[in-house]
Amino acid sequence: MTGVKPTRRGVLTVGESLGLVVTDGPLQERRTRVGFGGAESNVAIALRRLGVPVTWISRLGQDPFGDLIERELRAEGVTVVATRSDADPTGLMVKERRPLGRSRVTYYRSTSAATELAGTDVSDRQLSEAAVVHLTGITAAISPAAGAAVIEIARRARGAGVTVSFDLNFRGKLWSRAQAADAYRRILPLTDVVFAGDDEARILFPQIQDPAELAGALAGLGPTEAVIKLGEHGALARTADGLHRRAAMPIDPIDTVGAGDGFVAGYLSEVLAGAAVPARLLTGTQVGAFACLGPGDWESMPTRADLVIDPATDLVDR
Repeated sequence: MTGVKPTRRGVLTVGESLGLVVTDGPLQERRTRVGFGGAESNVAIALRRLGVPVTWISRLGQDPFGDLIERELRAEGVTVVATRSDADPTGLMVKERRPLGRSRVTYYRSTSAATELAGTDVSDRQLSEAAVVHLTGITAAISPAAGAAVIEIARRARGAGVTVSFDLNFRGKLWSRAQAADAYRRILPLTDVVFAGDDEARILFPQIQDPAELAGALAGLGPTEAVIKLGEHGALARTADGLHRRAAMPIDPIDTVGAGDGFVAGYLSEVLAGAAVPARLLTGTQVGAFACLGPGDWESMPTRADLVIDPATDLVDR
């Protein structure tokens, strides 16, 4: 079981958030809404709603989307530490909802403020106060500078005795599978808890099909806990205690974006609480399910009071 020092509290996360424009139909039909999203900020909001103190560190443009992101995160109770740039804009994604449930997403992020993220954006004091540092492969992929920052922050956190969490979060529009694999192999030895979809884990281990074996292979790269997210099939975790499985909650999803981030937040909230692995998986799958019950990346993340305290009727450990 991952140990969290009792003198420390909360999660520190570092990463990119983007402004979001969602259209119901082609863009020219002009039926749009505006919001924001980003893996680390999704996790931050979900954790905060579960009662966990969270600090989110990033870079934003000095523009309306930067204002929106900072304001909304602060409104959720997240501590925001964001350098604002006059030279570089906040990144943007445009999601066009197409017929038959399909969507097309276009990103405008190659020169965003977040691509200039640096390890120095996180101070030693901020690291020393955190119980967990959470990072993702998305931020590692957006630029060489941000990728180097992720590795530096993970290394410094590990050196400071902070639990390091990392979600592979592969995005094929940002880098190739070979590039991702190389980065993951440098980052994973610096982590304690790793999260991956089974398809993402196969970037590192293409010859392995069984999710339980994938978790074992990931753990062999350094993490003490390897968690495989299986979507509608639930999740499993391999730790020193053995292999633990949890079935997914049955739902009728509206929008699955953010489900993986919700799962991570639920799992980490129980890591901080010192709960056993089955409870971590239970909360993770519940938060991930809630994330699917409304539109948007984070808007339907639950509070602790929303969760179902359920006897583990569908839990299988071995």
